[in-house]
Amino acid sequence: MNNPLPGLPVFDRCAVMGVVNVTPDSFSDGGRWLDPHKAVAHGLDLVARGADLVDVGGESTRPGSQRVTEEEELRRVIPVVRELAAAGVPVSVDTMRASVAQQSLAAGAVLVNDVSGGLADPAMAQVVADSGAPFVVMHWRGQSADMEQRAVYGDVVADVVAELTARMEALLAAGVKGEQLILDPGLGFAKTAEHNWALLGGLDALTALGHPVLVAASRKRFLGTLLADPQTGELRPPRRRDDATAAISVLSARAGAWAVRVHDVAGTADAVRVVAAWRAAGPS
Repeated sequence: MNNPLPGLPVFDRCAVMGVVNVTPDSFSDGGRWLDPHKAVAHGLDLVARGADLVDVGGESTRPGSQRVTEEEELRRVIPVVRELAAAGVPVSVDTMRASVAQQSLAAGAVLVNDVSGGLADPAMAQVVADSGAPFVVMHWRGQSADMEQRAVYGDVVADVVAELTARMEALLAAGVKGEQLILDPGLGFAKTAEHNWALLGGLDALTALGHPVLVAASRKRFLGTLLADPQTGELRPPRRRDDATAAISVLSARAGAWAVRVHDVAGTADAVRVVAAWRAAGPS
């Protein structure tokens, strides 16, 4: 959890990454922060509530979503990254495009969070290698439009570990340094609810790879399924999944996650601090 990452502090607990979706169509809060001024204000509010980093994204990756153009993604993301970075906020850019990553880093971002792990854009590895910035390598099997068809595994934990290991090896061969890499199991990306729970239960298999691990479970559909109305079967709405998200943050922190990516920062910020205090008070 405390592996040093270039350009970032070494946190004494699981870090909290707040989410700013500069999109009209994200599953959780689509449209609320599309205006750049509102997005910046929201990012600053997340920091005030306890976020250690703010993840800015301009393209929804919910199941079934279609890609936006490069020009539109840049239009959404760059002004928000620039203003938050100028305000002293450690900014992560959530993008699959090398051009967006490169321009965001130039605008002050300190981390690149690529849900494709560099697979969607062959130029991404070079941008990351040249920048030296930390890079989130998420487990990914294809674009959101049809990713649910790829949710087929023998042993999901073993398969995800193997595929992430292969991706890391490819990035290292392309010049990315091992100290830059952060791993993400890709909850909800070509995964069923059962796969997600198995990966959370087997998180130690990821932390054993020796790189920081990011867990991004916030408000996802598998939580809505778990918390569905017992009478009607209706899924719990995304914005009413924050307590369950905080519970996952606790368990992820206990399992050694470097950071958790969440929409509702306050509950998780409290939760990870409780875990750190609990661990510090335990046997040495």
